[in-house]
Amino acid sequence: MRHAARPGSRRRCGHCFASRPCLERAARPQGGGGGGMLATGTESLLRQAREVGAEELGRFCARVSALLQVEDWGPDALDALRRLFLIVAATKYSRRLEPTCVALLQTTLCSPRCPERLQLLCAAVLREMAPSDSLSLSCDHAQSSQQLGLVASVLLAQGDPQQVRTVGQCVIKVLESRQPEGPSLTYLLPVVSKVTSLAPDALPEEQTKALSKRLGDWLRYASVQQGAAHASGGFFSTPRARQPGPVTEVDGTVATDFFTVLSTGQRFTEDQRLNVQAFSMLRAWLLQGGPARPGAADADDRSELEGSTVSVLSAASAASHLLPPAEWLREKALEYCQRLLEQSGRRALRKADSDLQKACLVEAVLVLDVLCRQDPSFLYRALPCVRALRTRLCGDTACVRALLPIAQFFLHHGEAAAVDADAVCQHLFTRIPSEHFHSPMLAFEFVQFCRDHLVLFSSNLDLLRTSFPSLFKFLAWSSPALTSGFVALLPVLVDAGTAVEMLHLLLDLPSLTAALDLQLRASQAASERPLWDVSVRAPGCLEALRDPQAQGLFQHLLRAKASGTVERLTPLHQLLQPLASCARVLQCAQAVPTLLRAFFAAVTQFASGALASQLALLLLERSDSLFQVEGYEADVHRVLSSQFPALCKLHPPLVVERAKELLEFVGSLGGPRSTGHMLTSVVWAVGEYLSVSWDRRCSAEQISRFFEALEALLFEVTQSRPSAALPKCPPQVITVLMTTLTKLASRSQDLIPRVSLLLSKMRTLAQSPAVGPVHGEDDLGAVRTRATELLNLLKMPSVAQFVLTPSVEVSQPRYHRDCNTALPLALDMVSRLLEREAGLLPGVDFCGG
Repeated sequence: MRHAARPGSRRRCGHCFASRPCLERAARPQGGGGGGMLATGTESLLRQAREVGAEELGRFCARVSALLQVEDWGPDALDALRRLFLIVAATKYSRRLEPTCVALLQTTLCSPRCPERLQLLCAAVLREMAPSDSLSLSCDHAQSSQQLGLVASVLLAQGDPQQVRTVGQCVIKVLESRQPEGPSLTYLLPVVSKVTSLAPDALPEEQTKALSKRLGDWLRYASVQQGAAHASGGFFSTPRARQPGPVTEVDGTVATDFFTVLSTGQRFTEDQRLNVQAFSMLRAWLLQGGPARPGAADADDRSELEGSTVSVLSAASAASHLLPPAEWLREKALEYCQRLLEQSGRRALRKADSDLQKACLVEAVLVLDVLCRQDPSFLYRALPCVRALRTRLCGDTACVRALLPIAQFFLHHGEAAAVDADAVCQHLFTRIPSEHFHSPMLAFEFVQFCRDHLVLFSSNLDLLRTSFPSLFKFLAWSSPALTSGFVALLPVLVDAGTAVEMLHLLLDLPSLTAALDLQLRASQAASERPLWDVSVRAPGCLEALRDPQAQGLFQHLLRAKASGTVERLTPLHQLLQPLASCARVLQCAQAVPTLLRAFFAAVTQFASGALASQLALLLLERSDSLFQVEGYEADVHRVLSSQFPALCKLHPPLVVERAKELLEFVGSLGGPRSTGHMLTSVVWAVGEYLSVSWDRRCSAEQISRFFEALEALLFEVTQSRPSAALPKCPPQVITVLMTTLTKLASRSQDLIPRVSLLLSKMRTLAQSPAVGPVHGEDDLGAVRTRATELLNLLKMPSVAQFVLTPSVEVSQPRYHRDCNTALPLALDMVSRLLEREAGLLPGVDFCGG
């Protein structure tokens, strides 16, 4: 933008930031075109608003105060308040406004002559200031119900429980008044809904009953005639021409039943607006109200009577006026939801009405679920509608989001309704994610549905667990938004039977994203494809997707259920490599380390020795077979290298059990691979757990084989010259290799001369000026220090074995690492004595002097 501030500078225009023309444009409603330009401009404006300092804000508050003080409520005041709202709303922390400005904002809000738009802006600014100690507002200051609604919104934003109750009492008194239903009530229902959500016990029982009765009336008995048009006063205007017509359905036909939110018209009456507001707060109100059912004495009799839908409907219509308020509201809510389900089957003429139908379907089923939970007798009346709706929606891809509340309904009531809820969920978990993974709203709601109903799935978690490949498609496509949700779900999804397959899929998640992208490119028409990175062209990938030899790998990666088998996907990684630079693939790769940590945190809670050994082997195998995304391999290696020692600690004998695989892994390391995190963790685990104290099967022959392999590896990493293809070996790798070789030698005394010679060479090499330009002085100092310490320990083999291979009893408290014990002090003393050239020999009794 022309007015965007350059980095490191602040552009001043007019009086201050808030008077810039760019903010004036941003404050006004924008047109429909140029969505990308608008997003860029909005981001720039927010950045500029955050840069406004306290001094500049004070000057602008003085300007706003001057306009409000003289009651100049023209365009200048309107624009100034818009800019002030942008400034206070652009930051996470509360801005401090001048007390005079805050007082004038409150005065303007409560002024009966102030235009409505200014009052809205004043209330918005005051809400952004919450909580504030300088407020003097009270509901008594409001001159109209519109002002009362705005004042109440500011007071509720303060979060004071007592203030919430006071606001609730004041609003309820206005709603209970016998004044004719005017525009006032439409401003107050949202306040009541907010009060009950903040403090469910804020309203007394009698007031709750009275409002429940009125909500039922507004739902069922709103006018079916459109609102009257305002008289133009023209010469040709006649009373007959201004007569309102009936409301219509979304398909254009005249409505023959009562008014609902899906009824259409040119203008609406006040009770029709109350009807819409009552439905919007209905579910929350029912949940706050609780069951409030009649006594159990007649509950069974009434449920038997309601086995017949016709008898129930006739009985309800005859005696509905005798029902208590809570039951009256539930009765009308049931009728309203049934009417919405009927209206949702009509063919809407406008897209906006079609979208509204889908939203109302979701809300109607959720309300029916609440009604049936509060009063099971409603189940027999709601069940036929929900069954028919599910049958209709299973083949309608446009209304797939409504299947989630339907599944919730059958999870809650399937047993009572003799419906197989597992079959409903089976369809939900297998087909829906596979076919609609690219819908971000559905993905978020699906994951939230799984999290909210874990208790209901507890009786059959196998269905949820075996469906994780299907759920992971949502994660692969929308990883930034869903990562936290899956971190919470992973402890439930993973078990001993799915852990290995799930870990493979987590490591292959970026390639799954690429495969899903490729699937969409190949299967859908251009007008139906979701957005992706158009800069990436992948004609070769599309041809590979049709290759019979690659189709098996694609089908395995895109499977909908756990198969219990794993496939080597390296050939598929090569085919998908052109898509590795897609933004969506990069985002998914950034989420994998977080998911891996959550996975291992869950697995280590229940993993047996066999599973730990299996997972450790998997880490070795997959460390060099990852999808090549920028920075992905390094990030994953950091996580895997921290988890491999944890698995060894969980099951120490796995080092002996997997000795062959570990030797192959160490032997295959070399070149660039010899500088990674995995090498350090594997070498450390060998030195820590390849011991008889951890596994009696450990033999001197195994120790010798590992010693030779690690000795050769140390020689390779220290003798190779760094280059572009062979980066410099970090000192951590060298010191861990030296330490592990010393540990192995302390357990097999025949190896002590070899490791002593090796350590002497390493110390000499670290002092050589030839390696100075290659390794920094700090790195060489670390190598020299470690080599000297290990040589000193080896001069007393018995001490070396005790320190480097402590028994289980000693290693559990880790005395040699605890600075509060005497062992570190004793070791330090031994080291200092050995370094002196006083002729002390190994074996001297230091304690005896």
